[in-house]
Amino acid sequence: MPIPQFVLASASPARSRLLQTVGIYPTVFPSGFDESQIQDIDPVRLVQTLAKSKAETVAPKFKSALILGCDSVLAINGEIHGKPADTQEAIARWQIMQNHSGDLHTGHVLIDTTQSRIIVKHQVTKVYFGQMSDRTIRAYVNTGEPLNCAGAFAIEGYGSLFVEKIEGCHTNVIGLSLPVLRHMLAELGYEVGDFW
Repeated sequence: MPIPQFVLASASPARSRLLQTVGIYPTVFPSGFDESQIQDIDPVRLVQTLAKSKAETVAPKFKSALILGCDSVLAINGEIHGKPADTQEAIARWQIMQNHSGDLHTGHVLIDTTQSRIIVKHQVTKVYFGQMSDRTIRAYVNTGEPLNCAGAFAIEGYGSLFVEKIEGCHTNVIGLSLPVLRHMLAELGYEVGDFW
């Protein structure tokens, strides 16, 4: 079976870097999908629907490709949090998140245009946040990092200082579970090494 082009339907530099660290250099093709079109109070359905919408938006543009779509949200006490709208929302979010835990949900969708197949998966990782002073929260938000991330933190950046521990897949917290990707590729008949 010929190996298709690997396409990442995401503008996330963190997801792209994560793939590159394991030898997969994707064609980055952000979907531009308007996420506000999708509303759902169930985080699993929400991230899977958003990931699928992103991948399906990009898929028609490629003949022989694997299109990976992902989306992440943080759920705290049943309330879903995506990217904060502004600095005030990010500060308010961190005042809630500190000293609590949240569930980081990521939807993963892989479309194989050569086989006309689609696989939809979900991964959840529990994240425990530490205590922070108001001054530290403001300083962190002022770095700009929390404004670009689901849950208002990046574990691969400054945000790692405020994560006490995680339970589950650590790469999922970056926005892409590499074990889930490996299983999805296998389901489609590929090995990870096929893309090295």
